[in-house]
Amino acid sequence: MLFQSQMMFLNKFLHNPKEIGSISPSSRFLANRMVSVLPWDKVSAVAELGAGTGAITRYISSHAGEGTRVLLFEKDELMRNQLKERYPHYSCFSNASHLVQLIQYQGIEKLDGIISGLPFFNFEPKLRETLISQAAEALRTEGWFVAFQYSLQMKCLLKQYFELERIRLVPLNLPPAFVYVCRKRG
Repeated sequence: MLFQSQMMFLNKFLHNPKEIGSISPSSRFLANRMVSVLPWDKVSAVAELGAGTGAITRYISSHAGEGTRVLLFEKDELMRNQLKERYPHYSCFSNASHLVQLIQYQGIEKLDGIISGLPFFNFEPKLRETLISQAAEALRTEGWFVAFQYSLQMKCLLKQYFELERIRLVPLNLPPAFVYVCRKRG
């Protein structure tokens, strides 16, 4: 299954690199670094943006409590359908640009955390701004926004919306990635 996920990811990247953003799914080192940031004993609702083949979703699943609401966002229909099969107890959506509206539709007032694998810097500035502002609005005060990127180019934009607590390099990923750990300001 892992090989199949890697081949699907590579194929999607070759056909649409701006939307996929990488040649392979996130490594276990990157997934663990991102998911371990959240205080899971206090997380009742979380969203994953750009869930892809579920490399990070697997770690979310192992950390989330029984009552934790998990919302997955994946634009690619094939990947989204596979996520629905693997995680039938999670809600799956195609468009994170409507994050606030969708969490309200799900009966969730605010999210405790958002984990993002979206390749923000590949997107047009207007879409990038929409996605970041939706994430900020969807989070509760002091909520966590954790995103990985392959450069430091998102630092200034994220600082406009969040308190940037730290950035960590994860070298054991293809390619190496930076994990931005942010909190919503009070």
